[in-house]
Amino acid sequence: MYKGYFNMIKTPFSKDISETAFYMTPQFKELQYRFQKAAKERLLLVVTGDSGCGKTTAARCFVSSLDSSHYIHFYISDSALSPRNFYYEILNQLGVRPHFYRGDAKRQMAQELSRIMSMHKTPVVTIDEAHLCDREILTEIRFLLNFKMDSYSPMGLIILGQSELREMLRKPVYQAIAGRIELQYHLPAFDRAQTQEYITSHLQYAGETRNLFTEEAINTIFAYSGGLARKINRVASACLCYAPQTKKSSIDENIVSLMIETELS
Repeated sequence: MYKGYFNMIKTPFSKDISETAFYMTPQFKELQYRFQKAAKERLLLVVTGDSGCGKTTAARCFVSSLDSSHYIHFYISDSALSPRNFYYEILNQLGVRPHFYRGDAKRQMAQELSRIMSMHKTPVVTIDEAHLCDREILTEIRFLLNFKMDSYSPMGLIILGQSELREMLRKPVYQAIAGRIELQYHLPAFDRAQTQEYITSHLQYAGETRNLFTEEAINTIFAYSGGLARKINRVASACLCYAPQTKKSSIDENIVSLMIETELS
């Protein structure tokens, strides 16, 4: 409803925003470089950050940039991921019927990865929500990267997880896994200036050139969200939905506070 009210041509603050319109902070750009390096050199990259900071969005931006003639990407997000489920998921995404037993499925996956590499393509696997994974699958990751007697990595492996994953991997019990990590990055939340730029970029994407949110409104959004993109999206969308009901042409701090209190708390 608010799109017509504000004469917008697209919906801002939505999940399906085009990859070409992503707001690029220096940190986001640095993460894209590490994604590319992990894929090109078949490395293990661990990316952490608070929930809603934009890890999965950054990964989507990276995947959209991959040359399909040189890479094949697999995305796995499973809170109960086990080694067997991992092998099954890779094979299913390849359109291959997995063998029943875990060991057989593992060998079957290795054969498929070899076939992909024989076509001069690099497999790149992204495991999302990895902070929910148990020790078994994290331990298995160490063996996923072994190929030809540990002389060659068969894939680029990207692990995304919330900040607690970083703390998990520092524990002695995960020392062998941590020793396999070649790249790490912790994606921070936006600061106050970046929060304003993020809001502006979404409005511009939607075709809105005015500053719909006052400075005080953005201060309130930043205080509520802590600079986390997902929270910014929620409160900004709620404010835009509310504005037409009260015939408001801009969003002030009172509207933001009201939405936080009535819609988001």
